[in-house]
Amino acid sequence: RYCPERLQAMRGEVAPRCVLDGEVVDPREIGGRIRLDWESLSQRIHPAASRIKMLAAQTPAHFIGFDALATGTKSLLDAPFRTRRAALAELVDHQHWCHVTGTTQDSELATHWLTTFEGAGLDGVIAKRLEGQYVPGKREMVKVKHARDADCVAIGYRIHKSGEGVGSVLLGLYRDDGELQMVGGAASFTTKDRLKLLAELEPLRKGADVVYEGEPSRWNSAADKRWIPIRPEKVAEVAYDQMEGNTGHGQRFRHTVRFMRWRPDRDPKSCTFDQLDVPLNYDLYDVLES
Repeated sequence: RYCPERLQAMRGEVAPRCVLDGEVVDPREIGGRIRLDWESLSQRIHPAASRIKMLAAQTPAHFIGFDALATGTKSLLDAPFRTRRAALAELVDHQHWCHVTGTTQDSELATHWLTTFEGAGLDGVIAKRLEGQYVPGKREMVKVKHARDADCVAIGYRIHKSGEGVGSVLLGLYRDDGELQMVGGAASFTTKDRLKLLAELEPLRKGADVVYEGEPSRWNSAADKRWIPIRPEKVAEVAYDQMEGNTGHGQRFRHTVRFMRWRPDRDPKSCTFDQLDVPLNYDLYDVLES
């Protein structure tokens, strides 16, 4: 539905009868390199068929294969990963739209990939047992991701869906021009912490009746995205894995971050993008098997 352009492409570059495990991605040229653009891909989750058709023409998606589950009439679920991997390489004809991830048994090379290929838009490395079977509904793999921390300014909060306490704390960083830019939010608090956060943040409200409208969620249209702005006086230390975008076009945390603690020793104005790690600039096609 969301990537109709891939149907014809896969008919031409993937074996006619097979079941593959993989991911649809949107490679784009950013800073002179080809990298994954998750924000561009998320634009596809839209109810209007006309918009999807337009995006399919403007930013056509690609397919990256991870695993092979069946070929012809033969199931590969019980086969070891080394066998499924060999089958995957035979089933995907590397031309333009369909690809296969690179693999290695060299731990040093895998560490190099984790360190360098983040610059191509990847957020980690997957480890699988060579003799492991494919178990539907079970995570038979280990995903190794980056672990980082940052000090961000608390700029607002959302009330929890239960109506009690804080559901999420919205975070920002100062840009070079002095403007405070929203970069994401921290959530998944216990009931006790939700109430404690409300007691800490409510006195900082910019006004008793001031509520901002947030962008509607593409994943949950019924979600209430309104949020309550507060004075930028508190600094939160958070744990995160990766940023996406850039400072000129809405750089933000790729995923919801984890709140660690308040930092009363930090001046909010000192919380800038300069503290963030800058991934090396790598091309996506350096990651994929040719």
